[in-house]
Amino acid sequence: MAYDLIVIGSGPGGYVAAIRASQLGFKTAIIEKESLGGVCLNWGCIPTKALLKTASVYESIKHADAYGLSATGEPNFDAVIKRSRGVADKMSKGVQFLMRKNKIDVIMGFGKLKGNGQIEVSKQDGSKETVEAKHIIVATGSRSRELPNLKQDGKRIIGYREAMTLPKMPKTMIVVGSGAIGVEFAYFYNSMGTKVTIVEFLPRIVPVEDEDISKELEKSYKKNGIDIMTNSTVESVDTSGELLKANVKTPNGNVTLEAEIVLSAVGIAANLEGIGLEETGVKTDKGRILVDKYYQTNVPGIYAIGDCTPGQALAHVGSKEGIICVESIGYNEKKYEHQPEPLDYGNIPGCTYCTPEIASVGFTEKAAREAGYEVKVGKFPLSASGKASAAGATEGFIKVVFDAKYGEWLGTHMIGYNVTEMISETVVARKLETTYHEVLNSVHPHPTISEGIKDAVEVAYDEAIHL
Repeated sequence: MAYDLIVIGSGPGGYVAAIRASQLGFKTAIIEKESLGGVCLNWGCIPTKALLKTASVYESIKHADAYGLSATGEPNFDAVIKRSRGVADKMSKGVQFLMRKNKIDVIMGFGKLKGNGQIEVSKQDGSKETVEAKHIIVATGSRSRELPNLKQDGKRIIGYREAMTLPKMPKTMIVVGSGAIGVEFAYFYNSMGTKVTIVEFLPRIVPVEDEDISKELEKSYKKNGIDIMTNSTVESVDTSGELLKANVKTPNGNVTLEAEIVLSAVGIAANLEGIGLEETGVKTDKGRILVDKYYQTNVPGIYAIGDCTPGQALAHVGSKEGIICVESIGYNEKKYEHQPEPLDYGNIPGCTYCTPEIASVGFTEKAAREAGYEVKVGKFPLSASGKASAAGATEGFIKVVFDAKYGEWLGTHMIGYNVTEMISETVVARKLETTYHEVLNSVHPHPTISEGIKDAVEVAYDEAIHL
């Protein structure tokens, strides 16, 4: 079969790229080895949020008396997992519908680049077929990264995928790594009743976030019974007994921790093996495919987007990369009217869906100072928010960072109830080169938690009303 464009991988980068290609008039196919929607829809973004919502509901039930209600309940772990899988299946079926709607051929199997625009697809039944296209986009995504001294067996030493489908709720768990995946699962299992310990190599948890965010989350987690060990590493795990014994190196010497499950959440590794990169001469570096600003590799006609490239490994990044890549191809093929604008990787929002939620974009306070900015910083506690008080969710704060010289909005860092729904204001404002003046002259609705962004800006400029 011959196509104008073929995408290898159907995650949020791949399927979005395929849809955009079809919209521009390209005869398009997508190759997927497992389930449409990739890791994000089936084993990542979506089903984890279903688990975290369940945990949040259960937390509310446990504290129902704070709302003047009487309620009791115990988690049915099997039903919790079943609900999560049901949400994922529904979303995957939604992608199937989108493929049909946009007349995109779906080829199930493992795709391997063969050169000259050809891809060999290995089917589950052992058969193979060859398809070809003028343009091929590699969107093979990533998987849980394994440490040499923390080999995953899929049962007791596990990655994020197994963490979503454990056969029973463990009584004890060690979470290795405190990025988004680690702290989200730590929150979920702690809420369900598991005794959780987080082990983090770096000096603070959620280390990519602003330091104030890390301190607030650590305070919240410790309050809820999660043990946190920073500046620490799991050196080895003894699997011989009924309980796993993890040898943990800490600043004060080695200690042994016991747990039923060890969850390795130390990052991701791109899926590059066996897809024909070496045979076709596609260049890689540090486990990622090298691309230009329009996602063209060094080999004409082969492109790459998403987690297998050097940008941030986030679903929304992969989706936008796919659109830019396809529109650039469309421009060169005279199917699109202008060359798309390259992605600004300095204005990418990051969200972590534990409780309290975390959302951020742009410079942290420390990074802004290190970049040479003189900064104005405003911090508004949610304890001063009327809506947060009414919701019974006063934990956390909103922090904004501005350039003192020109009033440029450098960054926003939030931790608290529903903040992942609020970060887009900063993203759009930064894109429009908004200054503090425009923010303060834009009326924010009351009572909302989002008006706390305006309140934080007021604090930065010594105009605070509600503090």
